Amino acid sequence: MKSMEEMIQAAQQAAQTIQKQMEDAQSKLDAIEVEGAAGGGLVRIKASAKGRVIGVSLDESLLAPSEKGILEDLVAAAFNDARGKADAAAAEEMQKVQMAAGIPPGFKLPF
Repeated sequence: MKSMEEMIQAAQQAAQTIQKQMEDAQSKLDAIEVEGAAGGGLVRIKASAKGRVIGVSLDESLLAPSEKGILEDLVAAAFNDARGKADAAAAEEMQKVQMAAGIPPGFKLPF
């Protein structure tokens, strides 16, 4: 049977491994790109899985002054679509890390 000191060392090593895996996953999230769209693709927003907006694409037909209100609504809708996809991609990546670390599904980590 292992001594208490050995068990504590093993637990510390496991915690360090999980922390490293979480850090790696967090850095991967910035490399994962998602795209949100609205208005049948007239407005598109690219974002990282961390939610950082990478780019915005607007169809020229929306650039008329009379379309200002519609454009504003579509930009907001496209951003929310991209944000939802970013959240889903982030959750999927974090679940991979949890499974690799042997953490049960649904267990909430403090970070």
